[in-house]
Amino acid sequence: MENLPGIVVTGASGRMGQMLVKTITASGKARLVGCVERAGNPWLGRDVGEAMGGAALGVTVTDDPLPAFARAQAVIDFTAPAATVEFAALAAQARAVHVVGTTGLEPAHHARLDAAARHAVIIQAGNMSLGVNLLARMTQKVAAALDADWDIEVIEAHHRMKVDAPSGTALMLGQAAAEGRGVALEAAKVSGRDGITGARERGSIGFSAVRGGDIVGEHDVLFAGEGERIILRHVATDRTIFARGALRAALWGQGQKPGRYDMMDVLGL
Repeated sequence: MENLPGIVVTGASGRMGQMLVKTITASGKARLVGCVERAGNPWLGRDVGEAMGGAALGVTVTDDPLPAFARAQAVIDFTAPAATVEFAALAAQARAVHVVGTTGLEPAHHARLDAAARHAVIIQAGNMSLGVNLLARMTQKVAAALDADWDIEVIEAHHRMKVDAPSGTALMLGQAAAEGRGVALEAAKVSGRDGITGARERGSIGFSAVRGGDIVGEHDVLFAGEGERIILRHVATDRTIFARGALRAALWGQGQKPGRYDMMDVLGL
C-alpha cells in the first residue's frame, strides 16, 4: 500500500467528498492520506471514517491544506471556485497533481489555474464521467456535420441544492458544440430567456436549466432542424461515476509534465 499514490480529498464532508473517500479507500489503486475542510467545519479534528459513520480510516480532517498536500501525490477537489484557486497554488507548491471537478469557474479563476499549471499537473473538467466526455465528443462531431440552420440547445437538470447554472457539464457541451461549428461560445451563447425574447437568432447555442429534488445530473444536447431533431443524452444516477473518473485522472496524472489537461486527455479521446 505504501507504494500506491497518496491522495488528499478537499471538501471531505460534502456529498462528493464522502463519495471520493469511499472510492479511493475501496479502489486498491491509491491511498487516502489527507482530508481537508474549511475552518469551523464540525468534522475538523475527527477521523474521516468515523465522521462518515463508519470505521476509522486513520486520516484526521484538517483545515491546514499545505501539510496534507505535501504528503500526497494528488489532490482531488470538488469545492468552490475561490477555494479551488487557493488549493491550486498550494498543490503546485507541493508538486501534487490537482484534479479539479469544481464548477462555476470564471476567466479569472482559469487564469490562476493556468499560473499554477506552469509548475504542476492540473486536470480540470466540467464533468469527470466517461459517458459525459463521450457525449461531448459526439456533440462536437454532430455540430461540425450540421450547419447553422440546425438550432442547438443544451438542456440540463440537477438537484435543488446546486448553486450554479448552467452547469459545468452544460458549458462543456456548449463549448464542444461551438468548437464543432468553429465559433466562440461566448458569442453564440444564449441562456436565461424570459419575456418577449423575439425569434431565435441563427447559429445561437441555447442553455436551459432545471433544478429540483435529488437529480444527480441529466444532460441533453438537442439539434433541431426543419422536420427533424437529433437528441444526444446522458443521465447520471449515481455520483460514484464522477468519483471514479476523478480517481482515474489522479492516477493518469502521475508522471505527466506540468500543464493543463482535461478528461479528454485522460481518456485519450
